[in-house]
Amino acid sequence: MSKVFTITEGLENLGALRTGGQGSVYKGKRIGSIFSAVKLIPTPISKENEGDKNYRNFQNEVSKLQKVNENPSPNVVKMLSFGITESGSFPFIEMEFIDGPDLSELLKPPHEKIFTLKELVKVAGQLAAALAHCHNVGVKHGDIKSNNVKYNIHTGNYVLLDFGLAIMSEEQRRSSIRHAGAIEFMAPEQNEGKMLLQTDIYSYGIILYELLAGQVPFPLNRNSDTERNNVRVGHMENDLPNMMELRKTNLPGTWLEEQKKQEMMAPDWLIALIDKCLQKDPKDRFSNGMVLHECFIESSLSAKPLHANKLDDTTLKAENKALTQKLLEIESQKNPGIVLSHFAFTTIVITLLALIGYSGYSAFKTSEPQGQSQIIAIDSLPVQTDTGTFEGKKQKEPAIIRRVEADSMRKSEEEKEADTTEDLTPDSTIQPPSF
Repeated sequence: MSKVFTITEGLENLGALRTGGQGSVYKGKRIGSIFSAVKLIPTPISKENEGDKNYRNFQNEVSKLQKVNENPSPNVVKMLSFGITESGSFPFIEMEFIDGPDLSELLKPPHEKIFTLKELVKVAGQLAAALAHCHNVGVKHGDIKSNNVKYNIHTGNYVLLDFGLAIMSEEQRRSSIRHAGAIEFMAPEQNEGKMLLQTDIYSYGIILYELLAGQVPFPLNRNSDTERNNVRVGHMENDLPNMMELRKTNLPGTWLEEQKKQEMMAPDWLIALIDKCLQKDPKDRFSNGMVLHECFIESSLSAKPLHANKLDDTTLKAENKALTQKLLEIESQKNPGIVLSHFAFTTIVITLLALIGYSGYSAFKTSEPQGQSQIIAIDSLPVQTDTGTFEGKKQKEPAIIRRVEADSMRKSEEEKEADTTEDLTPDSTIQPPSF
């Protein structure tokens, strides 16, 4: 095994990135401008041969990690090298350096305390794909937490990092967990030093819970033994606080009301997926990352419009009431400058066009009998008998009759003046106008 670390030729130490119970991570630089992240395991190896138990365990686990890179995944960090340091004989793993913030940083100011549903679903899918990729080759991560998932600013992908616990023995894991700072993400069985495929599933569920609710279900308020025991008991015995209630509390005050409503409409399948991941008994969770990923794909592609907050009817009624109010304001012209939605604007335009078309059709139909009335012969009109006055008759008779009688009286006056006789027989050659 090659002995490459910070004091070795070809790999420069650029300082510690972070330290923890599972070891320290340093930023390294190889010859040129190739950067890497070096995980140093705090358990020294006395002899580099099969007689040393720690060395044997390290070799076995590293061989598993090498399988992860046989078919690289965009959501799993790539292992570049591994070895034993010349100073202190500590085992280490060198990984690619991911440039970007981790999930824990994205949940702190100036960012919001929660993720949008759209981004949350993206994290859930890519992290499930990462677990499926690792579990498919028999690699258990054992230390999944929000600061072990980074957002790659160059690719836009979320990447699973730090396989430190994967190369520890069971005894080393038990000792490390007692002093680890990420007990909020650890499954109940990890308190006994166990690490199963379902252990990664549980920690995956805690990450989604945190992104949805704005906090982990059992926070570590103070790093004391008492507080740490309380967190352990919470994971082993207590019910999970309601995710959607916490999300409602942690909604950003800067969001508009419409956005807040939309962001409370988490799908039922996502809530159910998180709930199954967080079962106390490992047997009740998804058996491995492959099953989890398959379930995610099938659920997220479902066409069922489900909402986990059970407020569907109330939300729809509120939205209908708001739309009705907007229409009333438009009709009364109280707010001519109101901005309509695309759907409302389209509906109004179609209605106006229909009214205009109907009005034009009505005018066309009305004009046809009026054109024919101009050629009705006077003799064909029925004789009206009325003993009333002329003024009363004018008020009672239809307008067309009054018009014909007025024309008749005018013609009589002209006949008297000209002393001529006019034939009132209708001209049979006149035809109605055609349209």
